[in-house]
Amino acid sequence: MKVLHVITDLDVGGAEQQLRLLLRRLPVPCEVLTLTSPGPVAEGIRADGTPVTHLGMTGNRDLTALPRLTRLIRDGGYDLVHTHLYRACVYGRVAARLAGVRAVVATEHSLGDAVIEGRRLTRGVRTLYRATERLGTATVAVSDTVAARLRRWGVPEQRIHVVPNGIEAHRFGFDPAARALVRTRLGLPLDAFVVGGAGRLVPGKRFDVLVRAVTQLPGVHLLLAGAGPERDMLRRMAEQFGSGDRIHLLGERDGAVDGAVDVPAADGPGGFGPDIPGLLSAIDVFVSPSPDEAFGLAALEALASGLHVLYGSCPAVDELPADQAPGARHFGLNVHELATALRELRRQGPGRLPVPPVVRRYDITRSAEALLSVYEQALADTPARRGSPTAVPPRQGRAAALPPASVSLPDPARSPDPSPISNR
Repeated sequence: MKVLHVITDLDVGGAEQQLRLLLRRLPVPCEVLTLTSPGPVAEGIRADGTPVTHLGMTGNRDLTALPRLTRLIRDGGYDLVHTHLYRACVYGRVAARLAGVRAVVATEHSLGDAVIEGRRLTRGVRTLYRATERLGTATVAVSDTVAARLRRWGVPEQRIHVVPNGIEAHRFGFDPAARALVRTRLGLPLDAFVVGGAGRLVPGKRFDVLVRAVTQLPGVHLLLAGAGPERDMLRRMAEQFGSGDRIHLLGERDGAVDGAVDVPAADGPGGFGPDIPGLLSAIDVFVSPSPDEAFGLAALEALASGLHVLYGSCPAVDELPADQAPGARHFGLNVHELATALRELRRQGPGRLPVPPVVRRYDITRSAEALLSVYEQALADTPARRGSPTAVPPRQGRAAALPPASVSLPDPARSPDPSPISNR
């Protein structure tokens, strides 16, 4: 079995890091093709020994990418193509079918009720996704919550497979030495109460709620890792409330695979900033204020560090009994409620908790084993044609229903308001 993974980009992000972790454990030959932005994760994947090709796609509507992608897939002689993230799923499924690939699997990493990958979920986005999903063999959901959303979209039950995200739990274990080092380098008192958060600084993540809550707690510091268009707004908000010296915006952090405690930062004394494991060791409580998550990977990593976690949405926790994650607590999207919860944890002196059972459940090795089973079933459901293991005439079968000239990926930023049809 030879597999090609097609992903929209390889900048630092949850889906990108998840792909790298899986590639280390899948016992089959794999290659990776990124449509755009071969960033830091591409370098890491290459360092691990997996080839990475950059397609050079210039935008959502760059239709010239489709024949190039089709040719690369056909020339590679792949048995299965696995697509990741919206744009790669749309273009990749079409190209794989035109190239005559036997099986096409797609993972839906970041589908919310109202957004997909942080962007508004419009009628055009949903329609194109459903049209191209029919060209695939199977669709992987990273949680039962995402699987339910796909069913509401009309994706057939038998095509949906739940393969949860996974982590290397040992990498996020509490490290007292890292705690002291990070606090010293950032100029934080060793006895300060420090709150942490991590993620893309975009409106849907609602980090404004977290920043405003911390500004109401004198003496409390916030370490916020991530990059995005809301960074300057969050900085101005902190300064407006007289808390600029307590709100530390650390910039984009590495964390899922190979970070280092001392790495460049967008903020902080001397440009220092911790990686995600270092950040988690340095803080006392982790907050994920996003109200619409597909899995909740950052919260899971925090639980692996023995932290109390306050979250707005976390299917990885909510889909399990409460005793699987006793240190995790849901809160509404309310500044006062969050500030009250943080104040109470500060009063209690939370300390470190035992690593909860939920962390062992989401081990990356188990995720890789489950994904391999999906591959094997997908290939079994699409036997090779006699005389050619992968050849399928490009104008026959389902691929003919969506000719290349008709493929256009709507730009969510320019799409009309979301359809009034309920996503729930």
